[in-house]
Amino acid sequence: MKKLNGIIPVNIPKISSYEKKLVNECLRTNWISSEGKFVNLFEKNFSSFNKRKFGIAVSSGTAALEIAVKSLNLKKNSEVLIPSFSIISTADAVVKNNLKPVLIDCDLYTWNINVDEAIKKITKKTKAIIITHIYGLPVDLDKILRIAKKKNIKIIEDAAEVIGLKYKNKICGSFGDLSIFSFYANKHITTGEGGMICTNDKKLFKKCKSLRNLSFSNSVYNRFNHDDIGWNYRMTNLQAALGCGQLKNINWIVRRKREIGLRYYNKLKNCKNLILQKNITPYSKNIYWVFGVVLKNNLLSKRDKIMKTLSKNKIGTRPFFYPMNKQKIFKKMKIFKKINMPISEYISRNGFYLPSGLGLKNIEIDRVVKILLKIVS
Repeated sequence: MKKLNGIIPVNIPKISSYEKKLVNECLRTNWISSEGKFVNLFEKNFSSFNKRKFGIAVSSGTAALEIAVKSLNLKKNSEVLIPSFSIISTADAVVKNNLKPVLIDCDLYTWNINVDEAIKKITKKTKAIIITHIYGLPVDLDKILRIAKKKNIKIIEDAAEVIGLKYKNKICGSFGDLSIFSFYANKHITTGEGGMICTNDKKLFKKCKSLRNLSFSNSVYNRFNHDDIGWNYRMTNLQAALGCGQLKNINWIVRRKREIGLRYYNKLKNCKNLILQKNITPYSKNIYWVFGVVLKNNLLSKRDKIMKTLSKNKIGTRPFFYPMNKQKIFKKMKIFKKINMPISEYISRNGFYLPSGLGLKNIEIDRVVKILLKIVS
């Protein structure tokens, strides 16, 4: 993606000559569909990187969530705890599997789930928790993992926004029964579109792998007699080749994302009208998938106007996630009745993120900061 007319977009991925070489190999050899050596290689290398035994490459992070939830084979109407502040895919995966999503509000300064609130909402009907690490900072995992283990509650760790990050020196994506990842163009590692499910459980691995591919029969002569309702959520060899190349650069990617985030953080931390996500916690350092800001004081409810002003100055932005309890479709379905998520609603209404892609230059960060401070100070 090339910058147009001096515009600083919210994301520019970084694609090296090595990735292009691997993709060209697919084109040269005609292995362009879901068959080919790079799918297996990407699954092996990525799961190993995340300290998992098995990896299942899929077509998106959303696909990974849907498959992961279904693979748990939970009883209809079982409760699944999910963040109120996240992409709608989290709730979609629960609802589509005939389960009941139970919302957990977020913390004002980490933007992750309030762990104490989550624990209070665990009931006898709670059978799973989707733990989503938001915008580059992990959830404080210890307490919730301990209680989940004690009560035999399944854990799906959504590490889509923290690839390469560590929680207390252990890689994010290595916790729980299953972990899921996204390789969309703005993620730390991209395959254009794509995702991955990782697990140490061989039974879950086999089930997820089957669901990814329409649950075809294992019988060679009865292949089209299907064992379950699955999806065509396969990743192509082309995408996997790109992923293999990207993974090779993961250490540089993590280092550069932190550099971008810290440059923003250090220049904006003293602005009295902005709330920034925590840079460091007792258990981790922010990897800054994106750099977000939340307005406060006299700037409340002025987000859209500020984003328009930034756009006029050729600076791209994106609004924060919309809270689950306010989603039109869920109101229509009457899933979340009279539920308030005050922190999620506040940061969603007043939050947006700035250009944060790996192709961003320091001089561009400085320009964004200069213009933003002029607007909000």
